[in-house]
Amino acid sequence: MSARSPATPRRSGRGEAPDSSSTQQAHGLADGEIAARLLAWFDRHGRTDLPWQHPRTPYRVWLSEIMLQQTQVSVVSGYFERFVSALPDLPALARASQDEVLALWSGLGYYARARNLHASAKLCVERHDGDLPRDLDALIALPGIGRSTAGAILSQAWNDRAPILDGNVKRVLCRLFGIDGWPGTPAVEKQLWSIAASLLPDARLADWTQAQMDFGATLCTRASPSCAICPLQDACVARREGRIAELPAAKPGSKPLPQRETRMLIVEDPAGRVLLWRRPPTGVWASLWSLPQHESSDAAQAWFQRHLDGDFASARALPALDHGFTHFRLRIHPRLIAVNGPRAAIGDNADLRWASRAELAAIGLPAPVRKLLQEQTE
Repeated sequence: MSARSPATPRRSGRGEAPDSSSTQQAHGLADGEIAARLLAWFDRHGRTDLPWQHPRTPYRVWLSEIMLQQTQVSVVSGYFERFVSALPDLPALARASQDEVLALWSGLGYYARARNLHASAKLCVERHDGDLPRDLDALIALPGIGRSTAGAILSQAWNDRAPILDGNVKRVLCRLFGIDGWPGTPAVEKQLWSIAASLLPDARLADWTQAQMDFGATLCTRASPSCAICPLQDACVARREGRIAELPAAKPGSKPLPQRETRMLIVEDPAGRVLLWRRPPTGVWASLWSLPQHESSDAAQAWFQRHLDGDFASARALPALDHGFTHFRLRIHPRLIAVNGPRAAIGDNADLRWASRAELAAIGLPAPVRKLLQEQTE
């Protein structure tokens, strides 16, 4: 089914609304009052000048939703503008090389999003006539699109009745309805999806979706929410019961992130070019160009002696750089070293390449690697 499909998306059994009396009992408001209040708040304080809203097309909405996963609006805006300038529509994205897509994404992090975006564009060309499908199940079948992202696309691109349940919405609903338990558990999440579906207004679905996101991001924030000016303060169970700080419940058994160490070599040839290494197609920074990386100094030295003509002992240690991932923290120990050149024709090795400093801006590099290289040119 392509974007030219009928106006009503298939529901596939998802998002069934609960008994309206059960939700009304929690907050004491009549059906539709929550949406009416939030939309009125949105009309006064919502974000209506975001780059993907003008014009608002399925492709631009989809791209923005993928970029906004785990990334703030203030960070995404500039990357979005650069991306759509280079790849203005879905067919252009499908035709692009993976290196081009990763280079445009470089610095945004969570690079699986870019690879999934690229793969989805190709699937849309193969299966949906080059359009993003206007169907919940078909959207969820694309790499990188979950149920909430699919709902956000349907509501914002076509004004269809589809609920969302991102982190901001989960927090708002847990507080407003006094929902106990970690929102990531299946039972709690099912309850939240049911409430989210019941709150859908009859019109202005795109604004409703944006209003929920804005409300959670700017007013009902994780820390220090602005309850005194909240349009729902009189209906909020968490506020009434003094439980704002404890809702939503934290993930059980949360532990400090483990620390890992690695060594990176900044290798320069006589022309001032830097040696780059393409990372494996899976795992951290998959398929990005990076610096030669090893878990120990001995491993780094052994690799250096196999590949390069130079004196490893002359390497200069640079200050360590810390970088955070979702599941661990990485401490990078960089070494800068000049070489005469390769021992073998590494230009024939698809996983190694020399790049001038001027070329680095157009190459997909992990953010900490780009930072290390920039520091050497300042």
